[in-house]
Amino acid sequence: MEADKIIPYIFFIKKGIVRAYASTAENDITFWFGSEGETVISMKSYVEDKPGYENIELLEDCELYKLETESLRKLFNEDIHIANWGRRFAERELVKTEELIISRQFKTALERYKDLMRDKSDLLKRVQLGYIASYLGITQVSLSRIRAEIK
Repeated sequence: MEADKIIPYIFFIKKGIVRAYASTAENDITFWFGSEGETVISMKSYVEDKPGYENIELLEDCELYKLETESLRKLFNEDIHIANWGRRFAERELVKTEELIISRQFKTALERYKDLMRDKSDLLKRVQLGYIASYLGITQVSLSRIRAEIK
């Protein structure tokens, strides 16, 4: 998926890893990874029918389920259980966003790396270190120093 486009789909990851990132003049900034069992969505496209700000890239061979946003909206109107799933999904996305903002504002790079080791250790084996460093908001050199410090 590309930034500045309306994405009228939601994807469910059966297999693989994806990353969401925004591009600046200097580099790409990774702000989200998704793996098996997670959902890939441009929230701005989904909620407001406006172009999203993120690029989403497959980092491995992936198997994805694709659902049109409009079809999902119809299901929300037809079935209260699906509508409740949608509400819980939106709530979880809000909490994830809040945690990311708080982490970036109040935690050190070392603390953010330790959180990643604790919460998503599989990413460290499956994702390029440059993307991990970008996600943590540090350079790859700083990430190497942190990893050496922990060993």
